[in-house]
Amino acid sequence: MSLYQKGAFLIKGLREFTLNGYLSAAKSFNSQDLEKDITGNVYMITGANSGLGKSAAIALARKGGEIHMVCRNEERGNAAKNEIVEESSNSNVHLHILDMSHPKDVYAFANKFLQDHNILNVLVNNSGCMVNERVITSDELETNFATNTLGTYILTQQLLPLLKQSDKPRVITVSSGGMYTQKLNVQDMQMLQLQKFEGEMVYAQNKRQQVILTEEWAKQESAVHFSCMHPGWADTPAVRTSMPGFYDAMKNKLRTSEQGADTIVWLAMADAALAKPSGKFFLDRKPTNTHLALAWTRESARDRAQFLQNLAELAEKFKPA
Repeated sequence: MSLYQKGAFLIKGLREFTLNGYLSAAKSFNSQDLEKDITGNVYMITGANSGLGKSAAIALARKGGEIHMVCRNEERGNAAKNEIVEESSNSNVHLHILDMSHPKDVYAFANKFLQDHNILNVLVNNSGCMVNERVITSDELETNFATNTLGTYILTQQLLPLLKQSDKPRVITVSSGGMYTQKLNVQDMQMLQLQKFEGEMVYAQNKRQQVILTEEWAKQESAVHFSCMHPGWADTPAVRTSMPGFYDAMKNKLRTSEQGADTIVWLAMADAALAKPSGKFFLDRKPTNTHLALAWTRESARDRAQFLQNLAELAEKFKPA
């Protein structure tokens, strides 16, 4: 990241991503957007056991939605499920155990869900990780990439048939403002060639990849409304554990988890969200730019096409026969 990128990102973040940024944006929110009963609608949320995912699950369950939590840890998942049921007074909450970093398991889970269910209105790709050292999985994949990019890609691709047969289908991917600092690296998608591994940079590259995926899905699948979003700088367990220095410096300026999840909920249920073009990147219920001015982070059309081809070929290696 250049000094200019770092400075421009910090200025934008302090102005827009903090608690004050949310409070300023919220003045223009239409309170009626979320005043609706969504009973009968089915929502899948990955990483729903804590932070933004749990907050979104509670909000959607309160409105009557059927919630399918996809979590890695069964004990924490069950604890969160009980909390969601209690907070929402909605018992129609279901827990599925899946490690998104294992692509064969993602295929198996998606295929079973397709067999067992005939409705999925909304998929929220919220699961993510920021591992601050290079960890290679048993599938010979870098863990952050396997979870944030490949797992998200496979799950979405596999569930598209079910989404397309449901009413007003939507796919929402939780990205991050960190992607503003990264240009797509198609030569080293998993950042395996880095001599000095930096978890924050790898995570930001994954988030850039997610934004590009969302834009491309929107072009290819007109029957589904795709969006990605930045929750702002929110106080979540993941931020506290993965970015302790950032948390210590910014803890008095962070949004709550509920405020960070607000745009997820709005994108998942508001009719106004469907009026926006598919494929956009949102902050505080509004589409926003995906690049900082003069930051030189725009990829070429050739690199974008190569990324999509590489990702599809990699996913195919793990697809069951």
